[in-house]
Amino acid sequence: MALEITAILLSAQSLDAKVRNEAEANLRQFQEQNLPLFLLSLSIELANNEKPNESRRLAGIVLKNSLDAKDATRKEHLVQQWMAIEISIKSQIKDLLLRTLGSSVQEARNTSAQVIAKVASIEIPQKQWPELIGSLLNNMTQQDGPAALKQATLETLGYVCEGISDQDLVQDEVNAILTAVVQGMTLIQHGPEIRLAATRALYDALIFAQTNFENEMERNYIMKVVCETALSKEAEVRQGAFECLVSIASTYYAVLEPYMQTLFQLTSNAVKGDEETVALQAIEFWSSICDEEIERQEYDSHEGGHFEHVHCHFIKKALPSLVPMLLETLLKQEEDQDQDDSIWNISMAGGTCLGLVARTVGDDVVPLVMPFVEAKIVKPDWHCREAATFAFGSILEGPSIDKLTPLVNAGLDFLLNAMRDGNKHVKDTTAWTLSRVFELLHSPANGFSVISPENLLRVVAVLLESINDAPHVAEKVCGAIYYLAQGYEDAGSSSSLLTPCLPGIIYQLLKTAERTDGGDSKLRSSAYETLNEVIRSSSIVETSHIISELLPVIMNKLGQTLDLQILSSDDREKQGDLQASLCGVLQVIIQKLGSTDETKPIILQAADPIMILFLRVLACRSSTVHEEAMLAIGALAYASGPEFGKYMPELYKYLEMGLQNFEEYQVCAITTGVFGDICRAMDDKVLPYCEGIISHLIRDLQSAELHRSVKPPIFSCFGDIALAIGEQFLKYIESAITMMQSAAQICAQMNTSDEEFIDYGNQLKCSIFEAYSGILQGFKNSKPEVMLPHAGHLLQFIELVFRERQRDESVTKAAVAVMGDLADALGSNTKILFRDNTFYVDFLGECLQSDDEQLKETANWTQGMIARVMVS
Repeated sequence: MALEITAILLSAQSLDAKVRNEAEANLRQFQEQNLPLFLLSLSIELANNEKPNESRRLAGIVLKNSLDAKDATRKEHLVQQWMAIEISIKSQIKDLLLRTLGSSVQEARNTSAQVIAKVASIEIPQKQWPELIGSLLNNMTQQDGPAALKQATLETLGYVCEGISDQDLVQDEVNAILTAVVQGMTLIQHGPEIRLAATRALYDALIFAQTNFENEMERNYIMKVVCETALSKEAEVRQGAFECLVSIASTYYAVLEPYMQTLFQLTSNAVKGDEETVALQAIEFWSSICDEEIERQEYDSHEGGHFEHVHCHFIKKALPSLVPMLLETLLKQEEDQDQDDSIWNISMAGGTCLGLVARTVGDDVVPLVMPFVEAKIVKPDWHCREAATFAFGSILEGPSIDKLTPLVNAGLDFLLNAMRDGNKHVKDTTAWTLSRVFELLHSPANGFSVISPENLLRVVAVLLESINDAPHVAEKVCGAIYYLAQGYEDAGSSSSLLTPCLPGIIYQLLKTAERTDGGDSKLRSSAYETLNEVIRSSSIVETSHIISELLPVIMNKLGQTLDLQILSSDDREKQGDLQASLCGVLQVIIQKLGSTDETKPIILQAADPIMILFLRVLACRSSTVHEEAMLAIGALAYASGPEFGKYMPELYKYLEMGLQNFEEYQVCAITTGVFGDICRAMDDKVLPYCEGIISHLIRDLQSAELHRSVKPPIFSCFGDIALAIGEQFLKYIESAITMMQSAAQICAQMNTSDEEFIDYGNQLKCSIFEAYSGILQGFKNSKPEVMLPHAGHLLQFIELVFRERQRDESVTKAAVAVMGDLADALGSNTKILFRDNTFYVDFLGECLQSDDEQLKETANWTQGMIARVMVS
């Protein structure tokens, strides 16, 4: 029998901390002792119209939190708990929730809708609660059913569709949902609340409507209703309809041809005259069409034109009308829009869409935009000048370099002068446009640049003057300097052009990083990131004296952060951010000076005080800093080689700490990578520390709590350790290989429809191959036979990867390399294996046809290794 919990729920919201804590403890105890009864009691509370709103509200929140969580492991635990509850109790809870949809209190209805969706997301994929959709649709078909019930039902349908996959419903259920939702949008007697709920539910249900959109009659009807809804009296309903059109643009692009005339008219009218929330969605529709067409173009160029759907060239066809419409939006700026990154308005949306249009149609956009730029750039009204500059900056990616270079050459002087404009918005947008110019049209290494030796000094002078402007302008100037420097990277003699400017640039960036008027640390981190890029891009031969003079300056700044007075968590955070930035600069300096034999001694002489600083920073225990300090330590290890061993006794505890940091899993991943760097630096001198580190790594792999993204670095680290300690890896081999084989099995079963899983799968495959490579090479000269029992499994895994339809290039490279290592390390022992697994012939053939020189080289080497085995 359910318990009366109203009093406890009310006490749990008391202002008196003692009463509140006691009530919360009672709720927790009830939940732990008898979860089914606890959830039933909460459902009864939520369903009871006689109860106070406050207790019902908390009952709903606790119910939701008992079924779902952001953390994947916790969520899985809650799902298992729900599945274990007796069916009769679950049925009572579900009936109460459905009944609550008819409550007179809106908050109770809305909460119930969300809880029903949480239960549905657990049960529907398991083919349970088959009657749910029918019950909800029944609410919609009652002629005299209360409006509030219909609204709550539509909300529920939306939430349910949002929470499940498009595989979870049969077509009849999809048809019924779409019918109910579309009817909800059309019935005039329904108030705007119902039509809004219906429109939002359609948005969530669209993903299920594949079959319906393939049927012309059904598609026509859905499109007609959405377009009519986009003309509703209520702005919120119109916004919802345009959101549906945005979703349709990306999900059903291929069937939109017949509707484009109407859609252009609708979106154009909304952009020109509707409320901002609606106009933004109308612009988003065209941005979605651009995204689709850009993706198709990229796919066609990579895959030889076999895109599974047609390319309709909607943007090209709409260009003469679309571009003028977007240009008009650029004139709708708001005062102070550049002060706040969270602001998103029509002008910004229009500029973003114009940029996508340029990427979609290339050169064709230029003649449509340049007359606007030329006409507005000289106007006295700042709105015109800013819009012209924004338009110009927006079309720099997409058109050909040949088309843009003469325009930028003609306009560069104008842009430099505009950095002294009397209006802060114009300066802000000009600085952004300059950074785009340098990013996209300044690449001496590739043989083109709009910056000549003659105008470089003027460019630098203007940037260094403008970096003292308002923080938001200074931040964009940092971006311009970043790309200016990056363009000279690996540019041969052209790199020397920037060298005389370097001391001035470094001085101004350090000064900018010290500014206190930025409000937040964004300007400071931009200044340090730019400084890093300036160091990275410079020619080490010419700039080593400048960089070596910078080293003690940065060390000194980092030392000063250790003495800062910390009075609050805010102080602690600021200290952490500053330390992270300074560690980042030191990492780049160490890498740069450590990259040549002539300059490496500078780092080695300073290594002791640098390492003392890093250890003191690690002792501050801030996760942001832990990551950056560890990366810098990895760079120092690489530069120091075996000498790094002297720091290991002190560093070891921080390595352990990092490997046990499951909560801040990026720290764990970086620490793992850094231990790999240390192995490469110290070789077999790392042996005394391997036992402890490997036991942590294996524990990490076995943990259900640790984020999956840490697993690939761990496998790569196995390879680094094995390579460093050779036959001493023998005692870890069984554990390591078992883990690698089970990870390979996960790769074989992975869901390849989810973009996130594809990326993770690629990382995991690469790291497994890297681990095998390191282990094979580690045993090659002493105990190669250890790996013989595992060779068959490895070849099977390589074949599995070879057979994948869409294979990532990095995975291909790692697979081909490990196949060569297998032949090289095990020699004639692999002859039978390769004879029985002839897929390698096709695999190598494919790689030898590649345009990627590195892949071809690896495939050639592997072919040679296998050929040697086959004739042995």
